Amino acid sequence: MTLELLLLILVIGTAIAFDFTNGFHDTGNAMATSIATGALKPKTAVALSAVLNLIGAFLSVEVALTVTNAVVRLQNSSGAPNPELLANNGHELLMIVFCGLIGGILWNLLTWLLGLPSSSSHALFGGLIGSTAAALGFSGVNWMGDGTKLDGVVGKVILPAFASPVVAALVATIGTWLVYKITTGVAERYAEGGFRWGQIGTASLVSLAHGTNDAQKTMGVITLALIAYGVQTDTTTVPLWVKFACAFAIAAGTYTGGWRIIRTLGKGLVEISSPQGMAAEASSAAVILTSSHLGFALSTTHVATGSILGSGLGKRGADVRWGVAMRMVLAWFITLPAAGLVGAVCFWLGNGIGGYAGVLIVFGALVALTFWMIAHSRKTAVHAGNVNDEWQADAKPGASVASDESIGAKA
Repeated sequence: MTLELLLLILVIGTAIAFDFTNGFHDTGNAMATSIATGALKPKTAVALSAVLNLIGAFLSVEVALTVTNAVVRLQNSSGAPNPELLANNGHELLMIVFCGLIGGILWNLLTWLLGLPSSSSHALFGGLIGSTAAALGFSGVNWMGDGTKLDGVVGKVILPAFASPVVAALVATIGTWLVYKITTGVAERYAEGGFRWGQIGTASLVSLAHGTNDAQKTMGVITLALIAYGVQTDTTTVPLWVKFACAFAIAAGTYTGGWRIIRTLGKGLVEISSPQGMAAEASSAAVILTSSHLGFALSTTHVATGSILGSGLGKRGADVRWGVAMRMVLAWFITLPAAGLVGAVCFWLGNGIGGYAGVLIVFGALVALTFWMIAHSRKTAVHAGNVNDEWQADAKPGASVASDESIGAKA
């Protein structure tokens, strides 16, 4: 087996693993409020979200081949890799993509372990920015585009990251206020029941939109690697097996739940009711779909978090936990540089050692850190059975909500 073939296999496997982490990391964006209010049972919610993510992944792949162009200069506008990166069966490009994916995976796992919602898309982009800068210098990063429109890292990633949660929070605040204004005098049990059905519909729409947007990125990365290695020449289509692999990976990840993040979104930010939950999900869906129509790339995590926060601001007397919110915002700020640093270090390490040893050492580090974080998470178990337990005032995101006895019972 040649070194480049090994790299191609590792890129494909790592990309599918990233899609899996993307799925469980972002389940809470759509389903946290429905689980928190009892509109859906926890396992039913993640199953529904998984199916809709799977369907959404097949609905639209038009921009999959050029999605990385927003942040790095590895391809031309058609999706074909830059010629200088194709030497030795695309070795340098494969190494850049491999290390960028590792940066995205490790950041997703760390924030999941801490129970902090953060953007999987930004983690992937951050990893690619870091590995590209390490390989090609800062000129290899598309910072501002050509200046004719909002583009590049600033226009496609940083500005939407600031604007989207603010817009979503504003829409959800107004929506929640209107909901309670309109339903004044309606018996609480009738209002709660009706809004729970509404929550199911709006949460389903967010899940579908998530599958349509997020699975594309990994499809594009794998196809780029296939083209670079030389086993595919068509720059206009994504191979059918790549579509299936990415769609099922993100759906499988979604079905595992990502309970730590679901708990933080559903119970940690605001003690949410069904009217608030429906307003939050409707706001998320409206902002995501509007931005897609206008061509803006938004993080579903930022939008969902802003909407949930807004649903607390829009209800008189609601308790908003600002400490939890501030920890989330801090994670958002450092996502790009943290994932970028990991991507850069992986490239320097793998390229510096060189050969099979460099590639395998980098991959070994990914595997070792992954298993360490999974093992560490078991010490503070969060699962479908306790995800809705009362939030402790001094709890940090990701903290255990299970007693020693319940952990033992689950083991």
